[in-house]
Amino acid sequence: MEETGPARQKHRIVIVGGGFGGLFAARKLGGRDFDVTLVDKRNFHTFQPLLYQVAVGMLTTGDVCTPLRVALRHRKNVRTLMSTVYDIDPDRRLLYHESGELGYDTLIVATGVKHAYFGHDEWAGDAPGLKTVEHALAMRRRIFLAFETAEMTIDPAERTALLTFVIVGAGPTGVELAGAIAELAHRTMVEDFRRIDPREARIVLLEGAEQVLPVYPAKLARKAENMLSELGVEIVTDTMASAIDAQGVTAKGPDGERRIEARTVLWAAGVRASRFGEILAERTDAARERGGRLKVGGDLSLPSHPDIFVIGDLAAVTDRKGQTVPGLAPAAIQQGEYLAKQLKQRAAGKTGRDFAYKDQGSMAVIGRNRAVGQLPWMSVAGFSAWLLWVVVHIYALIGSERRLRVMLQWVWKYFTRRTGDRLITGQPPNTRRIHEQHQPAGQANSGDG
Repeated sequence: MEETGPARQKHRIVIVGGGFGGLFAARKLGGRDFDVTLVDKRNFHTFQPLLYQVAVGMLTTGDVCTPLRVALRHRKNVRTLMSTVYDIDPDRRLLYHESGELGYDTLIVATGVKHAYFGHDEWAGDAPGLKTVEHALAMRRRIFLAFETAEMTIDPAERTALLTFVIVGAGPTGVELAGAIAELAHRTMVEDFRRIDPREARIVLLEGAEQVLPVYPAKLARKAENMLSELGVEIVTDTMASAIDAQGVTAKGPDGERRIEARTVLWAAGVRASRFGEILAERTDAARERGGRLKVGGDLSLPSHPDIFVIGDLAAVTDRKGQTVPGLAPAAIQQGEYLAKQLKQRAAGKTGRDFAYKDQGSMAVIGRNRAVGQLPWMSVAGFSAWLLWVVVHIYALIGSERRLRVMLQWVWKYFTRRTGDRLITGQPPNTRRIHEQHQPAGQANSGDG
């Protein structure tokens, strides 16, 4: 159990969540007169913008993940705990995690969001989303297993269904997934199979709005649609999924419902507050916005509990310039760094200003040499946007070794068109069970496990 007795000399700051907001807050609080504890259910930070590349085998998990202890090794006043926080007593300033209790003077909650299936949580098993490394590996398994199974399938209809991939949601994640799978099937793996032609794969991108990338200007969205079409992606807008199962998707649009037989359905459509975010809202009576995000003040604190701050995707905040802060990695980083500065100023007896978000724009890559971006001063598309995307993401990775490794992999794959990490991981089928399933009724069983 963690110490909760007499107050220690240093101000105790507990950060829940090791994403962009939590990690950058911890880094900026290092070396100061604070006792900082970062708690996360995993022992690593994930660079979420590149998770889709893990899902399609372009990068490995080690390329997009950094152990939290490594990222914070030089911050001697910061310790990390790998544990799941499951409750809070805000009056006693106590957190409850799976290994005990943790007292705090200031709490920073940066637990992010999870997938939202719009009241259809039963879809989760058949349409995995992409928020964690585990999700990326599950997607990778589904994608490559579909091709492997299609290679062995005799039934033409089943082969077609296996080679049909539906991505629900055409925001940046959905667009990037669709482009990457199309690039993989139509250009990268064309010589790797003998009975099937991967170029026959059908990639369908479903979007409920009237355009892909709904928050982008219409002109830029049309350019993205043209790039996706060039890669062979079938774009279906103004259409929403009304049913999803292991066999495919039922989609409802202006012309009614239609069925898409697809053995691989991927979710990129919506998010909601993390479970601990929901618990925090219940314990503090915090107001919530759409998706369960918690409303915070201009200094990122909960109005009813000024000692509790919420940052990152979980926070619903309007900054001092009147901007609604988006749920993007740059915003989370800025909030984490801002909050660290604020806490330092408070410790020195100073009063700081409310948070101000600096819009750095957003980008979506659509395969080789293709990307679109909405920057504060202009829109970009095509090769120049793709090159800018590469530079920005290389720079944003944590650790010089990781930056170099990813850059070299991208250069190699750019010139060779090879994607090496196509491993189908997970527990393989049990030989004994397969043997028994294929024995005639009544025949004696034998064989290894």
